[in-house]
Amino acid sequence: MILSNAYARNFFNIPVLINKTSWTTWLILLLSIFVYPNSLQAASEEKILDFHSRIEVHIDGHLVVTETIKVYAAGNKIKRGIYRDFPTDYVTDSGEKMQVGFKVLAVSKNDRSEPYHIKRQGNGQRIYIGSEDVFLKSGIYTYALTYRTDRQLGFFDDHDELYWNVTGNGWEFEIEKVGATVVLPRQTEILKATAYTGPKGSREQAFVRKVTEMGDPGFATTRRLKPYEGLTIVVAWPKGVVEEPTLSDNISNSLRQNSGFVVALIGFITMFVYYLRSWVKVGRDPAKGTIIPRFTPPEGLSPAAVRYVDRQRFDKKSMAVALVSLAVKGALNIHWDDEKIYTLEKNEPFDPALLSKGEKKILTHLFAADQRIELGKVNDTRIRGALKTLQQILDKDLGQVCFVRNRRYLIPGIGVLIAMLIGIVLTARDIAGAAGISVWLGGWTVGCLFLGNLVLKAWQERSNGILSRVNRQRLFITLFTLPFLMGELFGIFAFSMAVSFRAALFFIASIVLMFLFYHLLKAPTLYGRSMLDKIEGFRQYLTIAESERLKILNPPDKTPELYEKMLPYAMALDVEKEWAEQFETLLQQANGGQGHRMGWYHGKADGMSSMADHLGHGLSSAVASSATAPGSSSGFGGGSSGGGGGGGGGGGW
Repeated sequence: MILSNAYARNFFNIPVLINKTSWTTWLILLLSIFVYPNSLQAASEEKILDFHSRIEVHIDGHLVVTETIKVYAAGNKIKRGIYRDFPTDYVTDSGEKMQVGFKVLAVSKNDRSEPYHIKRQGNGQRIYIGSEDVFLKSGIYTYALTYRTDRQLGFFDDHDELYWNVTGNGWEFEIEKVGATVVLPRQTEILKATAYTGPKGSREQAFVRKVTEMGDPGFATTRRLKPYEGLTIVVAWPKGVVEEPTLSDNISNSLRQNSGFVVALIGFITMFVYYLRSWVKVGRDPAKGTIIPRFTPPEGLSPAAVRYVDRQRFDKKSMAVALVSLAVKGALNIHWDDEKIYTLEKNEPFDPALLSKGEKKILTHLFAADQRIELGKVNDTRIRGALKTLQQILDKDLGQVCFVRNRRYLIPGIGVLIAMLIGIVLTARDIAGAAGISVWLGGWTVGCLFLGNLVLKAWQERSNGILSRVNRQRLFITLFTLPFLMGELFGIFAFSMAVSFRAALFFIASIVLMFLFYHLLKAPTLYGRSMLDKIEGFRQYLTIAESERLKILNPPDKTPELYEKMLPYAMALDVEKEWAEQFETLLQQANGGQGHRMGWYHGKADGMSSMADHLGHGLSSAVASSATAPGSSSGFGGGSSGGGGGGGGGGGW
């Protein structure tokens, strides 16, 4: 309500009114005091007075939509005019990305052409109507927006239909009334025509259906729409009125709009074919030979070397195996005290000719300064040095002789993976966002792979009991890793949202494929294959010495000396407990029933099996813990309104 100047003067001159007006006028004035603020507020609120959409369905399936929007502008907020959001990007239930066409044909204000510009906004386009440097005066304005769009119709077995969100549900202010008219390319029977009003998900139907003079279906709301409410219409007609896209059209559109998936699929197939051909060429293992039980290890292989060949890699238990081998050969003594601390003491004299090259180097590193060394953090430098030296010797002497890594064949696959990632990012809707999440996810994945490898190694190590130190450590590293793996899953989800689910799936599958062939491309040489066959035969002797088959082959007599001699090899093959169990009775009855005691081992043990377990796993854990630098590990041991395939997302001032 707008007051005249005379009324305004009297409104602020109460004494004059009291003297010159009747009681009726006074009553009207009192009512105006209460009504005027509300009227003033109502007049100052921007709103849409009328929203009408004319949707023309063309015979080839595309739509030409003209939206006529009459708005009231108070003049205190509107700088350029209005904006209109139109969603163009969708994801189907199968995860396929779909993009509809959208092209602005005309924009006007009060029947005159109006400037506009378009910006990318979320999952679609935002059309800004008006000049940025021009403020609108208070008043009523009528905007008209005409645009072309496609891929909006639904084609079903018995009918075709338009499911269309007329207004969108993003408007922040009221809409007094909404109307919509659907114009088909030819006159036909309308099988169904209905509409929904209200917020997204509403099933309310506050509308009336109309029919134009040409017989086209129309709709009009019967109540004012509140902010974030809209109108959605559904119109169905018989098949044949509109041309249905062919299979080739659908495939072409799908490939064009899911180019990231196409890039990922081509990259995956390329990697698989390349790695498969490389594996056939260089990665297939030589055929196994006949496995015959052997009573001695392969000639020339120390216990640590046997473990290296059997596992096809170096690990820290190899060091423990070498230490026990040194003790058996008289080069050192092993002490295990009540506090479960291992101490190594160099023994003099001993025969150096009995030692392997790696065992000699270990003695040099461990006992360069004194004759005793405790396996603990204080001596981590010397222990790490001995570990590194042993690994270098085994790699040099056996790495190339027994195995071919074929790592150079991985390089082209890595190149394909990088090219695939770049292609996926460049075809993403939001290139900057996809690139950012890719860089973050790449670094995070490297960290997760490192932690996952630690967890895998921890659970591969045998434990002495539920509350053992090994179990506490593996539980701690596992729980520590879980949040990082959850972050990895979140990163993969974010990456799939930035590109597409299928593109992300095939990219991750390509990474898994690369790691799979990293292991498959490694192959033993003919010499390595023969060593593996001999080691397997030796393992049979260490584990099933009581079998009838072995007795026929005349195995060596069981003696305490044989037990000690083969113990380091049993440790190397992780069968020390089985080996000790075969000698349990014999060793208990030695020395007139006093039991056999090994001169190089000093510690508590409940039988040979228990002692072998302490040496095999306790000593390995002590070596691994001692070789870790201080501070590098923890000290703890353990269908509705708002639906439809098209229409705007909303708009605003």
